[in-house]
Amino acid sequence: MLDVRDELTPMMAQYTDLCEAHDDALVLFQVGDFYEAFCAAAETVARVCEVTLTKREDSTGRYPMAGVPIDNAASYVERLLDAGYRVALADQVQPAEEASGLVDRAVTQLVTPGTLVDDAYLEGSTANYVAALVRERSAGERATYGLALVDVSTGECLVTSGDRSTVFEELERRSPAELLTAPELDGTLDGDDVVTDAMRTSYDVSAFEFDAARARAAAYTHPDAVLANDAEVRATGAVLAYAEYTQGGDHLDYVSHVTRFDASESMRLDATALASLELFDSRSRSGHTLMETLDETACALGRRRLEAWLRRPTVDRDEAESRLDAVEALSREGVVRETLHANLKEVYDLERLVGRVSRGRANARDLRSLATTLAVVPDVREALSSLDHDAARLDGLTDRLDDCGDVRSLVESAIVPDPPQEVTEGGVVREEFDEELDDIRATEREGREWVSQLEARERERTGIDSLEVGYTQVHGYYIEVTNPNLDRVPEDYTRRQTLKNSERFYTPELKRREDEIISASERADSLEYELFCEVRSSVAAEGERLQALADVLAELDVLVAFASIAVDRDYVRPTFGANAIRIEDGRHPVVERTTEFIPNGIDFSRGDVALITGPNMSGKSTYMRQVALVCLMAQAGCFVPAASARLRVVDRVFTRVGASDDIAGGQSTFMREMAELTDILHAATAESLVLLDEVGRGTATTDGLAIAQATTEFIHDEVGASTLFATHYHELTDLEADHEGVFTLHFTADRDEEGVTFLHRVAEGPSSSSYGVEVARLAGVPARVVERADDLVDAAEREAARRTAADESAESDRDSGDEHAATGREGAPTRDTPAVADTGRPSRPGVTNGAPNPAEKTLSEPHERGGGRAKSAPLPDADSARGARDDQNHVVREVLAEIRGLDVARTTPMDALALLHELQRRLDDANQET
Repeated sequence: MLDVRDELTPMMAQYTDLCEAHDDALVLFQVGDFYEAFCAAAETVARVCEVTLTKREDSTGRYPMAGVPIDNAASYVERLLDAGYRVALADQVQPAEEASGLVDRAVTQLVTPGTLVDDAYLEGSTANYVAALVRERSAGERATYGLALVDVSTGECLVTSGDRSTVFEELERRSPAELLTAPELDGTLDGDDVVTDAMRTSYDVSAFEFDAARARAAAYTHPDAVLANDAEVRATGAVLAYAEYTQGGDHLDYVSHVTRFDASESMRLDATALASLELFDSRSRSGHTLMETLDETACALGRRRLEAWLRRPTVDRDEAESRLDAVEALSREGVVRETLHANLKEVYDLERLVGRVSRGRANARDLRSLATTLAVVPDVREALSSLDHDAARLDGLTDRLDDCGDVRSLVESAIVPDPPQEVTEGGVVREEFDEELDDIRATEREGREWVSQLEARERERTGIDSLEVGYTQVHGYYIEVTNPNLDRVPEDYTRRQTLKNSERFYTPELKRREDEIISASERADSLEYELFCEVRSSVAAEGERLQALADVLAELDVLVAFASIAVDRDYVRPTFGANAIRIEDGRHPVVERTTEFIPNGIDFSRGDVALITGPNMSGKSTYMRQVALVCLMAQAGCFVPAASARLRVVDRVFTRVGASDDIAGGQSTFMREMAELTDILHAATAESLVLLDEVGRGTATTDGLAIAQATTEFIHDEVGASTLFATHYHELTDLEADHEGVFTLHFTADRDEEGVTFLHRVAEGPSSSSYGVEVARLAGVPARVVERADDLVDAAEREAARRTAADESAESDRDSGDEHAATGREGAPTRDTPAVADTGRPSRPGVTNGAPNPAEKTLSEPHERGGGRAKSAPLPDADSARGARDDQNHVVREVLAEIRGLDVARTTPMDALALLHELQRRLDDANQET
């Protein structure tokens, strides 16, 4: 169309102009009841929205065309957003009857993922942010990053700054839907650094210039009083400029203040921790999240506040205690709590209602919803006032409950109880609200009553019983007479329309009344719309009061929900001030809702590092997560699932749980593991909580064990963080003897002839086995593989026991000859003394550090398992078989050496089976020779 621009029809030229002005978006152009797109945009709309691609033809050519109905546009726009497009809605901004030619159109809204305002696109429980990120460098100093976020639907505006890791972690935690980046960041960000789900948007670089940004920010706040540095000024100004641009270019009155926050004011949770703890997203399709589990809120305001508290638990002990005081008071008063919950269920999404009112997009139903919400406030205040409590926070909430009675009175007196959806077609404003409107309506009403009586009068006057009076939008009022009765039509009838079987007429009086009715109706509709806009503007002027009320209702909703959960699920109030985390009979809040759960506790007063051993599938990961969730819930202000919880404030939760890789980024599973471990060891403090699961298992046994031990020692000696370290390296448990702050726990299991039963119960001390073969059997690994693995493990353990006994005998001989020569220095082993069992495997039942465990049956003893097959055959006479046995032991040692040298992380299942088959053959051959 650009090639023939001067020849285009006025409408197509108008469309072309709008496309050029918004060249980063798909323009949907209102034509009657449809939004239309043309040319390449039409092809995109047709493909993504699955609508028919047609053609528009005029004197300048044929152009592809596709359209979607305006009254169902939201669903199609959402598809375009999901496909990664921005959408510019170009509406008719002039009534067709007022246009002398082409109707004026303008882009009234630029719809992007981060600037959604319509409920049809938004999730009620989640804030929808657009963010701006900038970087400032000063000579000789590290770069400072600034981050500003706006929820255009509610008017919330947040800003912070810090170093790269701090700000990017906050970016991940807030998870904006759209991200603007300053020009100095072009080409410097990759998928690991920023939220990958956020749409990246290029915006006018001038908006990031300091002077322009400061002027924009000054329209909303006092930059010098609120914003800490140039980075925050630039980010705030840019994001507000973009928000204005997407909403038609006007100042956003409902963004009443800008809130600066510091990441250190809340428990820091990076993207890994958010995912590992499953706070908002479950890693399994049928799984539940902590947010879902705790969401007993009554309204959308409360759901968003709950998410905010869980995403950023406070590290201010007084703030946490204040919330807990309120929850405790509400938990004691069941009737009041239920009354409050019932009242809060009547509360609409006041924050987003205020946003729509301020943007001039609210309809009459929105105003009535706002009035309904305000009507609840006196009942809420009365219920709170009846509480017998000493919770200062509840008193503060009661004092802040402004029912905005003047706003409610205005809306209720102006708007009918059940208004229509459209505000331009009348029926919106109540009678007696405006005297002029009442007079116009009276004229209209009298005219319609006269018309309604006309039919009876004319039948009596003319004697035509079939005569009818009607109305059409095209022809107006008419008197209809059938053809057989046309000879009785009076002379004052004037023909208006001829039909097949009848004629339609009007009289001078009917025409006069028609003009009066139509004129009065049009005047009434126009005046009603003016009055409605005046009411809406008056409500918008009270936006700040309404937002303050929304803040109170949101917080109260969460506190009531926390209290209900505490009572219904037997949660207890946590206490702060302890020197160490001590949880008695803790439970996982999510898991216990879906299955029978065994409570387990933790006592970090014994030390900073808990080494946890035990079988796979016994619940180690769940146990570690539950400890973190108890701490997180407590600092959010919620009671916790435990018999008791004495806690200290945790500044950050780190998780290194589970295995994953980054193929696109060129990182193996082990590399990702080490990268996550690096972040933890650099950033953790003595006030942190660290969860480590199987560190070092992604590489060779010797290297992995060394990394795991060094990590444990570093956390113990240098960091001091409360750490839960689940491991299959049983050799690590020896650290308990030499490190005062290390203690061991294990998950118990029962083993009998039927197999292994996991008890999911934590006990002190190390586990005697990881039961790996038994888990393989439970998983359905072929019986031959499992049985062969049993044989190999038994042989390895016998060899390990033999070598241990031999080493102890040799050590005893050396000690009797020269103690100092054996030790090198008093009390210290030489470099030749093995630090760990060199089998590279955890001990099996019956063997703990090379010695039999009298509490468990040993695998080296003859016993039956799996159908009664004997696991150990009788040995031949020693004199007749000594030489053959030596040969057999040599083969066994070779097999063990090969197993120890195997890189498990790089061995495929097929390779493992092939290797097992080969080892089995060699051992069988050696056995036959003996």
